[in-house]
Amino acid sequence: MKGLKPYTIQYVGLKEGEHTFDYTITKSFFDLFEYDDFNDANIEATLLLTKKSTFMEFDFKISGTINVNCDVTNEPYDQPVEDVYTLVVKFGQEFNNDIEDILILPYGEYEVNVAQYIYELIILALPNKRVHPGIEDGTLQSDILDKLEELSIPDQKVKEEKEDTDPRWDSLKKLLTDK
Repeated sequence: MKGLKPYTIQYVGLKEGEHTFDYTITKSFFDLFEYDDFNDANIEATLLLTKKSTFMEFDFKISGTINVNCDVTNEPYDQPVEDVYTLVVKFGQEFNNDIEDILILPYGEYEVNVAQYIYELIILALPNKRVHPGIEDGTLQSDILDKLEELSIPDQKVKEEKEDTDPRWDSLKKLLTDK
């Protein structure tokens, strides 16, 4: 994909040590993956590449906000997102990404694309249930919330009703409590 080219890191020309790569993630980044659950995105992604003689270590850090719709009211709001991820890149005979935190690249490779890792880190950093902060603190005014309140079942106090029991059973129940 042409749009993912900026996320390709050519590590062959880099010296051993630490190298930093900064990315600004917007809605257009998610459009490249055909993911349209977000209204907008403003995320800063920082990648710290530590290159060593036999392997590399990628430390991803993201922070920012994603504008999503609330699961309860469908009102849009900015969801803060923050997360970190470490990926170890080793070299071997053939490509292998079966292990979650280890990527094995063939010896002849000279670059790696990190877009998929950034994408997955952001998606997994979001909460499963997206609830507008105004719902939790009671400040959100919405037609949907008003309709939900109107249709909800009113709280009924649970009344403990005294059971009408046979007096013979009452005598037997006393045996259970006597010691």
